[in-house]
This record gives sequence, structure tokens and C-alpha cells, in this order.
Amino acid sequence: MGILKYTQYVYILFAVFFIYDGIIKVNEGNDTSTLSFIIAGLAVFMFFFRRKYAKKFDDRNKKQ
Repeated sequence: MGILKYTQYVYILFAVFFIYDGIIKVNEGNDTSTLSFIIAGLAVFMFFFRRKYAKKFDDRNKKQ
């Protein structure tokens, strides 16, 4: 279970990468930059979603 605690941070790494990718595409004038920013937003959402449910899971295990 220890590794599952840290896998949520992979979503933050994806978000940083796609924000960087989106900025590069905006500077190049590429029309696909919107998709990179949408994926980055989704990755941030998934980070907070996974973090919330990991916390609930830990709390439930502590009660048992």
C-alpha cells in the first residue's frame, strides 16, 4: 500500500508536463494547445480526487 500513497503525485507531474507543452504550443502558434491545457486540468482534478479517496481509505483502515 505504500506505493499507492505516492502514485497520486504522478498526476501532478503530468499536469506540469502538459502545462509546459501547452505553453510551448501557444508560443509556436499551434492550435492544439487547448488540448494540452484540458489534459493538464484533468490531471490536477485527478490528483485531488485520488488524494481525497486515499485519505478516506486510510481513515477507514485506522478505524478497523
